[in-house]
Order: sequence, then structure tokens, then C-alpha cells
Amino acid sequence: MWRYLLPIVVLAALIGFFWRGLYLNPRIVPSPLIGKPVPVFSLPRLHDPDSVFTQEQFHGQVALLNVWATWCVACRDEHATLLHFAQQGVVPVYGLDYKDDRRSALDWLAKDGNPYAAVAFDASGDVAINWGVYGAPETFLIDSHGVIRYKYIGPLTPDIIDKELLPRIAALRRTGT
Repeated sequence: MWRYLLPIVVLAALIGFFWRGLYLNPRIVPSPLIGKPVPVFSLPRLHDPDSVFTQEQFHGQVALLNVWATWCVACRDEHATLLHFAQQGVVPVYGLDYKDDRRSALDWLAKDGNPYAAVAFDASGDVAINWGVYGAPETFLIDSHGVIRYKYIGPLTPDIIDKELLPRIAALRRTGT
């Protein structure tokens, strides 16, 4: 009897797992960094390689860190949205240029506009790995104490900004974090 019943139970469990997976959002990947301080890092700035960009940049303000690269097609798709959002001045938007060519990045920002208050240049991608970056684009919401509060994987859209980022930013401002 068990010989026939066990495969049916296993098959039913697998079907249940797959069914549940159909309703999960692939853009929401749990990050172990949510609720923790931003990783300690020191990188040269894209526009001024002699000055450094560190985690201290985030203290005292709610901010976004957007991981991007010129080779990233989705980053190009989200660029106009980032420009518009940055122009609104809701929070400063910082960039982490990931595994990129410095000259290409500088040319792209000069040609298409620069939404970033400052850009860290991570040529090797080591710092992005410490942030738990899977690829580009990814965006992190950081509170005024330098704690990561939210991570979004994929290109930002006006809808994501309105429904996900702006309410979280408002909540952080209300609570003073």
C-alpha cells in the first residue's frame, strides 16, 4: 500500500510547491541586508577618482543607492525614470557603477543626463557583492542611520516609485529614521 501511496504524496507536494511559485514576484528577493547597516566600503568616485565614496555618505539622510552599468540594457531603460525622480529632489540618489568602463560611464552620463548626487566606481564588482547584488539594476533604500530598509531588483518604473519607494520614504521620514 505505501509503495503506491508515497509517490502520490510526493507528487502532490511538488505540485503544491510549483503552484505556490507561480504567484511569487521574481523582483522581490529577500536580502539578508534588510535592517542592517550598509556594508563598509571605500571606492573611488566616478567623476573624481582621487576622492573616495564610503558608507558615511548615507548617514544623516534617507537616500537611494542605484547599482547600474553602461553594459546593462535594463539600466538604460530605467535611466529616464531615475532622472525624473532625482529632479523631484525627494531624496538624493547615489550610483554604484558596477563592473564598468569609466570612460563609457562618464560619456553616458554626460550624454543622457546624470541623476546621481555622486557615483562610486566599482570596477571589480567586489563592493557590489558585499551589498548582495545579483546584477544590475538594483536599488537600495537607506535610512538616515545608514541602515538598508528596502531592495528592489530590476529597472525602476514610475509605478514602482509611486507604490513602493515613496510610501517607504514617507514612513522613514515620519519615524525619523
